[in-house]
Amino acid sequence: MTNAEPLHRVLGLTDEEAAKIESILGRRPNHLELAMYSVMWSEHCSYKSSKIHLRRLPSDGPHVLVGPGENAGVIDVGDGIAVAIRIESHNHPSAIEPYQGAATGVGGILRDIFTMGARPICLGDSLWFGSPDSPRARWITDGVISGISGYGNAVGVPTLCGETNFDSAYEGNPLVNVMCIGVLPTERLVLARATGTGNLAVLLGSTTGRDGIGGVSVLASAPLEDDDESAQKRPSVQVGDPFEEKRLIEACLELLDAGVVVGIQDLGGAGLTCATSETASRGGVGMDVDVSKVHLRQSGLEPFEVMISESQERMLAIITPDALNKLAEICNKWEVSYSVVGRVVPGNALRVTGPDGEVLAELPASSLADDAPVYNREIQVPAWYEARNFELGSRAPGVGDLGKEWLELMGLPGTGDKSWVYSQYDHQLFLNTVVGPGGDATVLKLKAPGLPKTDKGLAVSIDGNSRWCSLNPRLGAKLVVAESVLNLACAGATPKALVNCLNFGNPENPEVMWQLSETVDGLAEICNALKLPVVGGNVSLYNQSGTTDIPPTPVVATVGLINKLTHRPPGIGLVEGSTLYLLGNYDANVSGSRWAIDLHDYRGGALSEISLPAFSALAELVISLVRQRLVVSIHDISDGGMVTALSEMAIAGGVGFSIGGIQDSAELFSEGPGRVLIGILPQSSQSVVRMAGDLAVPVRELGYCEGDRLAIGGLMNISLGSVAEIWTRPS
Repeated sequence: MTNAEPLHRVLGLTDEEAAKIESILGRRPNHLELAMYSVMWSEHCSYKSSKIHLRRLPSDGPHVLVGPGENAGVIDVGDGIAVAIRIESHNHPSAIEPYQGAATGVGGILRDIFTMGARPICLGDSLWFGSPDSPRARWITDGVISGISGYGNAVGVPTLCGETNFDSAYEGNPLVNVMCIGVLPTERLVLARATGTGNLAVLLGSTTGRDGIGGVSVLASAPLEDDDESAQKRPSVQVGDPFEEKRLIEACLELLDAGVVVGIQDLGGAGLTCATSETASRGGVGMDVDVSKVHLRQSGLEPFEVMISESQERMLAIITPDALNKLAEICNKWEVSYSVVGRVVPGNALRVTGPDGEVLAELPASSLADDAPVYNREIQVPAWYEARNFELGSRAPGVGDLGKEWLELMGLPGTGDKSWVYSQYDHQLFLNTVVGPGGDATVLKLKAPGLPKTDKGLAVSIDGNSRWCSLNPRLGAKLVVAESVLNLACAGATPKALVNCLNFGNPENPEVMWQLSETVDGLAEICNALKLPVVGGNVSLYNQSGTTDIPPTPVVATVGLINKLTHRPPGIGLVEGSTLYLLGNYDANVSGSRWAIDLHDYRGGALSEISLPAFSALAELVISLVRQRLVVSIHDISDGGMVTALSEMAIAGGVGFSIGGIQDSAELFSEGPGRVLIGILPQSSQSVVRMAGDLAVPVRELGYCEGDRLAIGGLMNISLGSVAEIWTRPS
């Protein structure tokens, strides 16, 4: 920084943004006001580069209670029960301090859920790391996984679903996306709005310190620099305390049950500035905030530090003055600290005052929360995309190579066993878990203290695929959603809502904005076709390693409803004596597959379009087969193709197979979603074939589940033990 560099640039604001702030205020802002605008107008808080595109996503539905714009999306699942769902990124903090970056990502997503009045019952993650052979990537990987398990296990919420990916493209900029689901009685739903002139703003939870200052502007809204500069930014990474979070969860839910709270908001990105400005703006009121009343972790904090600190485990509650004694009683019971830091006032001004009543900042609350610039950034189609090679060529393995390439594919870090990751997470907290990690979708009972009784269940799946989206962001995004929906179908669940975390590179690069725009259009197309509302999400930009942008990596978390959870859905494991069938359309296109890219470094070709009517029919068939208990094993075909699906089914069941009818060895390695493997007993075959015919879903008998060999006609015959041994090697 030079002496001549203007303060607004130091804080990450452009000259044009600084001019707009002066226009709003009618004067030059002071240091505190500039700091408040810098965090609220950051990419992380304002979505200024993506908002114009996100508006194209469908978010309505008869069962949607809360859509985008609140802390979490909420849907009505019947029987007086609502479900809250949210996904967030903590990418840059995790690159700098992997343990705390991931841990505080978990803490933040939990607060997003119980802010809505919901009890968190399930955590999930989508993790993208560099090559496991890289010492730095291994350090980040181990730290992130330890941070997720350390926080989630300690706070008492099970981590039940997710994915772990390895690619050198994420060497310097890993992706750490965390998801949470909570449940609540519908009448307990509360929104983050400040209403009622004279009502009190009460800060609950942990003390405020310097950790996390400027996190959303320094870390989440700008590229990561080289290692030396990144090390200097470590004070911007928050520090988590899961035991404080647990007390805060219980205190907040009791406050809501007691009817004490008018509105509530967590303090995540931008800290107290965000919580006060957003609750005031949503309620159409003003707010006075006294920084001297905030309980601090350390002395000597400047007002701007207090207002933008992102110290964890804090909430802002709006209460009536006569409810203060009840709030104090409940907070004391749970040993949660609290301070009355402000008051709701007429008008729309957010005023920050000091100990002597001096006004330190005064600005329209809505200008922070709602008036950030919206950029329609330049979009440019990459030259390589216009000149794509649509033909992969004859690269499929021959008969003599199939067994070798099968084993090589199963040994890749991306396709290998991930139990070394999820075994570090607690799966049985609350005793709600019906199907845990390792299958197509997690399945949960809808059960929690204070919740009406029901025999309904939830299924959840988290999915992403940067290989598909690098070839074609629009179609790749559609395929990612299709995979997620099909995972739910394999558990017998009807999809009800989706949230997304859109991870991209530098938005100032027109090709990155093309990727983002195309991805949004792909999501909108398939979600409209499936009548699947997008009830929330997150956009993470400036994900780069040096000047190289990460591949486009949209991640979706989809939640589905099982109307009667009376039995455990079939697993993926093969059953001795059953017959294997393939449902869905065959497509031997291996473009974008692990086989093409990770084994042969072939990154060309083009993805095959998905027929949404045919896909919908397949999903409907699969749901019906599972609910009618006509299948004994089931697994969708996607990442790694039929090779991975068949191997995982054989390993899970400890049973081999002997199949035929494979028309082209490329069929084994193609990955596009729209195919499902099912194992059925002889007495069910006629019913399955008839139901498939009624819905015009292709069905093909492949062979039998037996023995300890994986045999495919005259193409291949290898031992189950050799596949299992390679698959279970630690990454």
